[in-house]
Amino acid sequence: MGVHDGHRDRKRQQFLTSGPDPFADHELLEVLLYYAVPRKDTNPIAHELINRFGSLQAVFAAPAAELERVPGLGRNAAVLLKLVPELYRKAILSASANETVLNTTDRIGEFFRDLFAGQSKEVMYQLCLDAKGRKLHVYKLGEGDVGSVGLNVRRIMENALHTNAMMVVLAHNHPSGVALPSREDETATELAREALDAMGVALVDHIIVADNDYVSLRESGRIRA
Repeated sequence: MGVHDGHRDRKRQQFLTSGPDPFADHELLEVLLYYAVPRKDTNPIAHELINRFGSLQAVFAAPAAELERVPGLGRNAAVLLKLVPELYRKAILSASANETVLNTTDRIGEFFRDLFAGQSKEVMYQLCLDAKGRKLHVYKLGEGDVGSVGLNVRRIMENALHTNAMMVVLAHNHPSGVALPSREDETATELAREALDAMGVALVDHIIVADNDYVSLRESGRIRA
């Protein structure tokens, strides 16, 4: 038995018994890193990750190359840290339509806040809903500036037709940490709204996510009725 094995076993048991709530962020990272750093004390590595990147979310959003620069953190650990939010994102997207009813701004905002967790690039999604607000499908429209991604109105229309959607929600993130919409965001939203309206499909909202928070363009009066 190694010098750290007894401590690791106690931490694992504590997690299984009590869940994540009693743990500080660095302690959860410490436990996660057990599975990629087998022969070192992962507590100081976890502290360094939080100190260097500023928050647990920022650790998961950091590029793999930046993670590997942290002393004691190798390629395997960097891959593990990048894998966790991607698995979570996949789980959210794979939830069946019948289990996911997104018929309020709060539900829609929470859905996208979870979906964008740990995302370091600017990404735009299209959520297609039926008349009752049930999730039909989520399409990734692209990565990069919304002014260019959002102008692909034809694809937005095709996605709505393919799923027989009655309602659509657009969403993107601001990795810079500011959730306020830009002029490009508003222009892209209006173009999409007009095109969908001509098809009889409602653009319900455009959600912008940043720093574990979100802004609704509908609630802020930036989408025409």
